[in-house]
Amino acid sequence: MRRLSEKHELHLLTFAEEKDDFSRIDKIEPFFKSINVLHLPKWRSYLSCLVAIFQNIPFQVAYFRSGKMKRTLSDFIRTNNIDLVYVQHIRMAQYALDLDLPKILDLPDAFSLYWTRRKNTKRPWYNRLFDPIELQRLKKYETRMRVFSLNLACSVEDRDYLRSSYKDADFELLRNGVDLETFKFNAHDYGKDHTILFTGNMDYAPNVDAVHYFVEEIFPQIKKEMSGVRLIIAGQRPIESVRRLANETIEVTGFVQDIAEMYNSASVVIAPLRFGAGTQNKVLEAMAMGVPVVCTDIGFKGLELISGQGVIHAPEKNDFIKAVISLLKDRELREKVGQEGLQIAREKFSWDGISKQLESYWEQVLHE
Repeated sequence: MRRLSEKHELHLLTFAEEKDDFSRIDKIEPFFKSINVLHLPKWRSYLSCLVAIFQNIPFQVAYFRSGKMKRTLSDFIRTNNIDLVYVQHIRMAQYALDLDLPKILDLPDAFSLYWTRRKNTKRPWYNRLFDPIELQRLKKYETRMRVFSLNLACSVEDRDYLRSSYKDADFELLRNGVDLETFKFNAHDYGKDHTILFTGNMDYAPNVDAVHYFVEEIFPQIKKEMSGVRLIIAGQRPIESVRRLANETIEVTGFVQDIAEMYNSASVVIAPLRFGAGTQNKVLEAMAMGVPVVCTDIGFKGLELISGQGVIHAPEKNDFIKAVISLLKDRELREKVGQEGLQIAREKFSWDGISKQLESYWEQVLHE
């Protein structure tokens, strides 16, 4: 948005779930002509989900249902000269379905693909009951993407999945990116050989599953080979089961003010996700800072990379163990993989280039 605001007039209409979110608006005010933030308390979202039990819409969509948002958007469009409506996430698509304006839906991931993988992962019994219901509802709801002038997916894998699943909708690629100013390479110390880092929001189901999987099935094997190795789990809102993982070799930080410093301290960044979709920010951020990454299928396939170009692809448990140990034992390998990732991040995943691509999609939709 910072880059696009240099040439375009932008307006933001969004939700805040926590009152504290309102205190952060000043960070983005310079980029928008107007900002309208509506408070959506969690109790109201839970009530909407309760009502959705008797309906046929995804609970993800019901969670963000708001009559006030619908009215506010309608009033705003009626009183302002708007050229294009740009919608973030399938959850918010509900507010643009009936708008008679050019509109683009930006999908951070193919949500039905995410839920398919989630359903196929070993989960508690109540999740195994719920996940197939939500998946069925999502697949039906996603057919509404055809009303958008264009739908954008952040990885080739997600785009191709959506194209094959919904042939009457238009899908293009808009890669996820990384801010090379925030995550700036600063002569990373490749001599560090004992710190494994995992980052992400630690109440997000794929991240929670990933750290439990790593700690329970992978980390013990690494510790047998590498004395003194430690794991840092850095990210906001760690749930209780994640906090309980902390011990003498595992640190759970909670919210970190400067996550770039955590990458600087790491020898290897891991992304052992077993379900999810889209592109993993943790992977792009580590690449931008020249830190080698070990990644499962989730988060790797959509990058269009060869294993070793910043990220070592390790689809199975034994592959993952071997890759992490190899990096921890070999300084030259850490530097080689990290430096290749840095170069690719600069060439392929910078927000500068991605914002220009997004601008071209805007122009395409407006001139159809």
